[in-house]
Amino acid sequence: MSDCLEIPGVKHFYRGKVRDVYFFESGKVAMIATDRISAFDVILPRSIPYKGAVLNGIATHFLEASKHLVPNWYISSPLPFVSIGYAAEPIKIEMVVRGYLAGHAWRVYQAGSRELCGIKLPEGLKENDKLPEPIITPTTKEAVGVHDQDISAEEILKRNIVTEKEWDTLVDYSFKLFEHGSQLAANRGLILVDTKYEFGKDKEGNLVLIDEIHTPDSSRYFYRHEYNERQSKGLAQQQLSKEFVRQWLIENGFQGRPGDKIPVMTDEKVLEISERYMLLYEMITGKKFNRFAYPSQSEIVQKILSSL
Repeated sequence: MSDCLEIPGVKHFYRGKVRDVYFFESGKVAMIATDRISAFDVILPRSIPYKGAVLNGIATHFLEASKHLVPNWYISSPLPFVSIGYAAEPIKIEMVVRGYLAGHAWRVYQAGSRELCGIKLPEGLKENDKLPEPIITPTTKEAVGVHDQDISAEEILKRNIVTEKEWDTLVDYSFKLFEHGSQLAANRGLILVDTKYEFGKDKEGNLVLIDEIHTPDSSRYFYRHEYNERQSKGLAQQQLSKEFVRQWLIENGFQGRPGDKIPVMTDEKVLEISERYMLLYEMITGKKFNRFAYPSQSEIVQKILSSL
């Protein structure tokens, strides 16, 4: 799954941190969610079995569920780890929506700052507290191996990354998706804590949602039934996200900083992470994850071609 496939009709190929994207002359794309895993904007040395299928399955689940609210790129999924859709020109920012003070936002707050991406944060908050209302804290979309950077709405407009009208649409779409995702999460006994959305422009210049949505790689979930009790007692929240991988890396001295050495990921650790991802799929979607035999490259190519 990590090798570049030879597919007739491809005019351009892009390799992201965890996805391979094939752009076709027809204006469609095939996105392969690989088993690569990244953290702190670094691709880790070992792949995680079924991770790509988990992410693709969760993403397609939510893309289908939200297409009545926000237009998106997705058409079909011919294989568990492959999606076919319409090409769009990516906008070089990520729309990060936060409903709670967690992760990066908490680290910034804990360091003493009361402002994130130009948004003022109230005093007296604890880690994982619910924010007065959801906020959008955009980041730049950087190249592989380069940390994405926080950016304010003012700076986005100043740099002419998007127009003011486009920005207003991105904000509207992001809040709609977050509200909808939060409702679906609540139905599963979960809290959608924060997430990121990526957008692009289709061939008519319309803004559309691209890439993944509400996956454990792009989102953080808490368990709803225990949130209030754990928060009142000052206990760490149990999370459904990739945060457990980040925490393992941090505990072993790696945060993507210059000079940091990636810890050795044993076969046992790889299996543990794989099982955690499959559990995430079932908890988030309510569907059973079906393990499968990986197809050959030629089989993948044929499946993609028959779906274009």
